[in-house]
Amino acid sequence: MVHPEFGHIKIPHDKRIDPFIGICPYHGDCFEGLASGPALQERWHISPNLLPKHHMAWELEADYISLALMNLICTISPQKIILGGGVMHQNHLFEKIHRKTRNALNNYIKSKYLEDHIHELITPPQLKDNSGILGALDLAINNSR
Repeated sequence: MVHPEFGHIKIPHDKRIDPFIGICPYHGDCFEGLASGPALQERWHISPNLLPKHHMAWELEADYISLALMNLICTISPQKIILGGGVMHQNHLFEKIHRKTRNALNNYIKSKYLEDHIHELITPPQLKDNSGILGALDLAINNSR
């Protein structure tokens, strides 16, 4: 699932390459409308976790994610971007996203960190699918004192 604050990010959508109109009820082809798990399922008519590793869906998915990340990097300069959720269970996506994000930035931001350590900037959650529940538990425990 795309975080609600970032789901409506508009990203370039070349309809000649990807004629899919998107699933967002508000924006159609925004980030969530093109790159979420439900968007993948609707576009390819199969559960994303059943798509083969070398299916063209993953290159397109990495394109959309990297374009959204480029926008975030240029706008808010995050120290870390944690990509989780069902789509990101496809671990092979991370290398594609790293490469495509560097390409999308096109040296606009001169940073050795972005060039040599992008895998530390863009990462999966360390606690995997338990991150949300354990984070909520930590907040509940630490804010109740």
